[in-house]
Amino acid sequence: MALPLAAALLLAGPALAKAPKLPETVPVPELNQPGPTSEPGPADVPVPEPRPTNAPSGPAEPPVTAPTPAEKPSQAEPPASAPSPTEKPPAEKSPQEKPAERKILPDPRSASVPAPEMPEEELACRRRLKSMGVDFEEHKAEHDQEIGCSIPYPITMKTLGKSVTIAPAPELNCAMAEASARFVADVVQPAVKAEFSSDLKSIGQASAFVCRPRHNGGKLSEHAFGNALDIASFTLSDGKKIEVGPAPPEKDGNFLNAVRKAACGPFKTVLGPGSDADHSLHFHFDLEPRRHGGTFCQ
Repeated sequence: MALPLAAALLLAGPALAKAPKLPETVPVPELNQPGPTSEPGPADVPVPEPRPTNAPSGPAEPPVTAPTPAEKPSQAEPPASAPSPTEKPPAEKSPQEKPAERKILPDPRSASVPAPEMPEEELACRRRLKSMGVDFEEHKAEHDQEIGCSIPYPITMKTLGKSVTIAPAPELNCAMAEASARFVADVVQPAVKAEFSSDLKSIGQASAFVCRPRHNGGKLSEHAFGNALDIASFTLSDGKKIEVGPAPPEKDGNFLNAVRKAACGPFKTVLGPGSDADHSLHFHFDLEPRRHGGTFCQ
């Protein structure tokens, strides 16, 4: 077996002599460090350093799980029943806040109470009513200390004379009852005869004694003392009815204007259609005490 090996070396000698000479040492290539992925990267690409946690550069990568949104402050649950709104004074005519009601000024008549015996002036007033044919009845005294209303010696009237009824029966003080009866006899009945050639049968009243302040506040109404009478209509013996209003027929208007004009004097206050909205459908007559005996007719 040594002979064939030697022959092989002899045959290979010339070929080995022609082969290039190899270096004595061959550099060993450095191995790449394993990366985060399975694929190897080029040896000359630097690996980026880890980014600081509070680095401001670049948009943050979305988290694996969405963050829980911050909870909103809990809102109070509505009450089972809505609270009642605060009441506003009744003088409101606009959506703005209403002004406070005017304080009612004191009236010396509020302290009036009946005496153990009826005064002579009250007795004399009743004698005059009877002489005019007025049918009336005595009424118990009216006195409201909290509001201030008072009529010490009121009466209720069934008629304003021998042939003129009034309804509903008004409750008045005797002075106002007498003034009303005299006005009907001296002014209203002659005006009916002159304008309609008829007689007055009855009067429809809208208000007499009412315990309340005036509509605009500030003072008690004359109604609170039985010192006012509101007249809404006149009915004649032929059945014709004349109603107080802003636009009556011509003949009715002539009669109503005559009555209204003549009332200023016998009464201290006269109001009606055109004065204000509260008196658009009736005449208001009263005996309010005024300085120097003056009148207010509108």
